[in-house]
Amino acid sequence: MEIIRDERRIARLKRVGAYLNFLGMGVLIAGLVLPLIIKDTRIIVFQFLAIPGGWLLAQAGIYLTHRYFRDPRPDEVLDEALRKVARDGRMYHYVLPAPHVLLTPSGPIVFTLKYQVARVYYADGKWKQSGMSLVRRFFGQEGLGNPERDAQRDLQKLVGFLEKEVQELDEVPVGVMLVFTSKGVDLDAGDSPIPAYHYTKLKGVFKRTTQGPPLPEESYRLLQAAFDEKAGDLVEDE
Repeated sequence: MEIIRDERRIARLKRVGAYLNFLGMGVLIAGLVLPLIIKDTRIIVFQFLAIPGGWLLAQAGIYLTHRYFRDPRPDEVLDEALRKVARDGRMYHYVLPAPHVLLTPSGPIVFTLKYQVARVYYADGKWKQSGMSLVRRFFGQEGLGNPERDAQRDLQKLVGFLEKEVQELDEVPVGVMLVFTSKGVDLDAGDSPIPAYHYTKLKGVFKRTTQGPPLPEESYRLLQAAFDEKAGDLVEDE
């Protein structure tokens, strides 16, 4: 499997995530401590702004830290899970409008990666999470959000790119998959309309699942050319 990855973007956002973490915690601590030191009623205004502002900065830092600072990063976890079963694929990380796209002979697959711990499950038409402590929920992990919506957004971004950049192709089959990359998650995808798996299950999924008939050679060539052009000199770096 060939891997095209924007390492410069990763390094840049890794630094931004670290700065936001420190800044957010600093603002939170200042908001809690300064009113105890400075006996001025006006400091309450600062506290009123500092606590939610610091929390938002810290959450942004956590979001970036999970993606770009963690070792191994989620994109590296995905690569390792697919390396032996997608030997003829080309993986594009942080290059295309969708962050993680695998180009296979049967067409592209969009991967939406989620890093969550505790119990994550799909029930009653929604993704839900339980079993986390209050402290970890608010300060140690980004929220689960709406994985289905996130995956649909990534899918539509790639489809829009293809419609614009590969107009020669009338229709391209594009797959989408949710992948949870934490060892500490208890995942139950239930009847999720979007396939969702723990990263440790991907090898088996790819071995069991037929990806469909291969694309015509010319169609595949057009897709690869469009993806590689978007990647620019990263392809040459590979």
